[in-house]
Amino acid sequence: MRLISLSAAALFALLFAASPTVAKPGSGAKKFNQLRGELPTPTEVRLASGAPGPQYWQQRADYEIKAELFDTEVPYMVGSVRIDYQNNSPHTLDYLWLQLDQNKFRVDSLNWLSRTAPSFSKFPYDLLANLLEMERFKGGFDLKSVKMRGKALKHTVVGTMMRIDLPERLKPGRSVEFDIAWRHNIVNANVIWSRGGYEDLRDKDQKKIGERIFTIAQWYPRMAAYTDYEGWQNQQFVGRGEFTLELGDYDMTLTVPADHVVSATGVLKNPDAVLTKTQRSRWKRARTAPKPVMIITRPEAEEMLKGKKTGARRTWKFRAKNVRDVAFASSRTFLWDAWGVKSKPDSDDDDDIVMAQSLYPPQAEPLWARYSTHAVAHTIEVYGRMTFPYPYPAAISVNGPIGGMEYPMISFNGPRADFDGTYYDVAGKTKSWRLSKYGLISVVIH
Repeated sequence: MRLISLSAAALFALLFAASPTVAKPGSGAKKFNQLRGELPTPTEVRLASGAPGPQYWQQRADYEIKAELFDTEVPYMVGSVRIDYQNNSPHTLDYLWLQLDQNKFRVDSLNWLSRTAPSFSKFPYDLLANLLEMERFKGGFDLKSVKMRGKALKHTVVGTMMRIDLPERLKPGRSVEFDIAWRHNIVNANVIWSRGGYEDLRDKDQKKIGERIFTIAQWYPRMAAYTDYEGWQNQQFVGRGEFTLELGDYDMTLTVPADHVVSATGVLKNPDAVLTKTQRSRWKRARTAPKPVMIITRPEAEEMLKGKKTGARRTWKFRAKNVRDVAFASSRTFLWDAWGVKSKPDSDDDDDIVMAQSLYPPQAEPLWARYSTHAVAHTIEVYGRMTFPYPYPAAISVNGPIGGMEYPMISFNGPRADFDGTYYDVAGKTKSWRLSKYGLISVVIH
C-alpha cells in the first residue's frame, strides 16, 4: 500500500505543476479543484513527495499468542496474549489503546444499537434469522486478566476499544510488555455477518451434517495504531471498516480438536507433531513440483469424516515475521493442496519459494482443485513481475463461510461448487457468489 501512496503523491505533484490554476470558491467548479488544499502539510516525517522523511517513525507490536478452540454446541475460544509494545515515536505515552473487535457482537455495542430498523414490507428470512441470533448470541470478549509483571493493570473498556493506563510513562525508544487473558464465543458467520466465524456444513437438502469450518479473524486483543498524523486511532468498530495496525512478529500456539487441520498466517513450526509422514513427504515434494500436490486428498478427507470425534486435542505452532495481523482456519473436513512458486522468477534461491496453498471441503473440490492454488500462483507471478516480489513465505486460500476477507498470507474465500459438482464459469450468470468461478479467482487476486 505504501508504494501505491507514493505513486499517487507523485502524480498529484505533477498535476499541480502542470496546471496551477485553482477554481475559486463558489465558481461551480469545486468538484474539479486541485487537491493541494486537501492534502496534509508536508513535514520532515512525511515529505511532500509522499516518501517517508528523515524523522519518520512507526510503532511496533510483537505478539505471543496461546489459544484453544472448542467445537462445542456454542463454540468458543480461550486465549492469552503477551504483547511487547515498542514506542518508536518521539512522544511519551501515559496510556495505550487496544482493539477488542469481538465486542462488536455484544447486544449493547454501537454496531448493534446504531442499526436502522428494517423495512417490514420486505422482511426476508435471513434478516429475521440475523436479528434473532444477535439477540441470543452472547458475543464479545470476556477479559479474564490484564497484567504487567503479574500485577493487574488499570484498564477501561469502551465498546470495541480498551485503554490501559500505564503504571509508568512509556518514554521514546522504550518498550513495555504486558499480558491479557480472555474468552469469547465464536459467531455463526452464516447467520451473523462477520469477518470471521464458523459454518455448519449442510447436505444438498440443507440439513446439518455435523461438521464445521472455522475461519477465525479479529479474534485477539490487538494494539491500535498510534501515528504522527492522528495519534491514537481509537474509533469504535461498527463492522464495515478495516484497520491500520502496527507491524510485528507473531508466535502462535493453537490447540484444536486432534482431527482438525489448521492453516494460519505464517510458517508451521512443528510439522512433525501434527502431520503424518506421508503428508510431510508430499509437502516437501510440493516445493519443487510442476503443479499443485495434494497434501490431503479427497478420499483421505472423506475417510477422516467417517471416524468418530473424540476429546483428543492437538497443538499447532506458527510463526509470522513482520506482519500487521494474523488469522487462521481449522476443520476436519479440509482437503489441502500446495505448490511452491518462486517470488522472483529468475532466482535460484530456495528462500524465494512461496508456498501457494488451498484448503477446502470435499464439496468445493471440483472448483477449488482446478482454480484456487493455480490462481494464487498466477497472482504471485504476475504481480511480482509488474510491481515487486511477494514478501512472505506462504499465500493461502481457504474455503468457508466468509465471502472474501484477506489477511497477511491467508484469505477466506466463499465460492464453491454446487452439490452435483457444477459451477458457473461465466461472469454474471448466477446471483449466488457461492457458485461462481470468478468469485473465487477475484478474491485471490484481491
